[in-house]
Amino acid sequence: MSPKHQLSKQLSISRIAIVRSLPGLGDLLCTIPALRALRKAFPQTQITLIGLPWARSFVERFSHYLDEFLEFPGYPGIPEVPPCVEKLPKFLTSVQEQCFDLALQMHGNGIVSNSFTVLLGAAINAGFYLPGHYCPHPDYFLPYPDDEPEIWRHLRLMDFLGIQLQGDDLEFPLQAEDFMALQQLGIGDSRKSGRETSFVCIHPGASVSEKRWSLENFAIVADAIAAWGFQIVLTGTKSETNLTQSIAKMMHSQPIDLAGQTSLGAMAALLSQACLLICNDTGVSHLAAALQIKSVVIFTNSPVYRWAPLNRQLHRSLSPKQFVSVEKSGACDLPVTPEMVISQVEELLQKEVVNVT
Repeated sequence: MSPKHQLSKQLSISRIAIVRSLPGLGDLLCTIPALRALRKAFPQTQITLIGLPWARSFVERFSHYLDEFLEFPGYPGIPEVPPCVEKLPKFLTSVQEQCFDLALQMHGNGIVSNSFTVLLGAAINAGFYLPGHYCPHPDYFLPYPDDEPEIWRHLRLMDFLGIQLQGDDLEFPLQAEDFMALQQLGIGDSRKSGRETSFVCIHPGASVSEKRWSLENFAIVADAIAAWGFQIVLTGTKSETNLTQSIAKMMHSQPIDLAGQTSLGAMAALLSQACLLICNDTGVSHLAAALQIKSVVIFTNSPVYRWAPLNRQLHRSLSPKQFVSVEKSGACDLPVTPEMVISQVEELLQKEVVNVT
């Protein structure tokens, strides 16, 4: 399926607005391959992201793909921000005055976000729509590819719009200040000393509790890896310090607990020096994928096909498996066990285990 008009051939497009006002780091990282293709097609175009407040720093870090940031004011029916009816007219008027040539709706299936996108007043609107719901323009709106990985949903849109793809790899540019922030926490840069890194990061948090693997299981896995000679580094946000502290108390070995102490940049610098990451399905898994750091990602209550890292050699995704129980006369979930995780970790760290031990 392709549009009647190839966007990449429209030289008059000098200003593009992207609607992607979602809260998660992974939500934005998964759009990077699409943004890379967009920038390649429009190297001189000013590209503006309309997102949540935290995304301002994301735009600054990815300044080679994004030029400007506008804070999403909220909109009725979009749950990420409580809508402020008083602010919305002023915001829309301001955006309309900027005369965007193209507005891209990359906020989901478009049931609500398409109407918001159209109100931006761009000359051309494009994005996703759900069949049976509002489609602003059939030439530029793609039926939402619900069965695709998140990265490829956005790449399908670029391809549909006639924009040549530039691969599906994630990226995360590291800066000198990221390593400086890490060193201030007492974690040195092993690249300067010539020594191999010998620590494994464990990130037990997730945006919602339903996506978190058991803390006891994390502790079992952490001790097993520590017994091989690796230092365990526990990571998380400030609100997740209770999780890492609980794991530390359960462990027989002594971890380094950095929860609540790392900025996004410092966390990325830390991961870039780690041997491996173990985490739930959360933003840090996409960060490891972007940095090409090995990982084991545990899925408890989210779709693996959508959020699992694409590189199956570097990253292993584990989720509850269904099996038929004769005793219970039906299908049951076989949970992810510490043994399953340890097996995957050992396989990924085979060479490192030999070096450390």
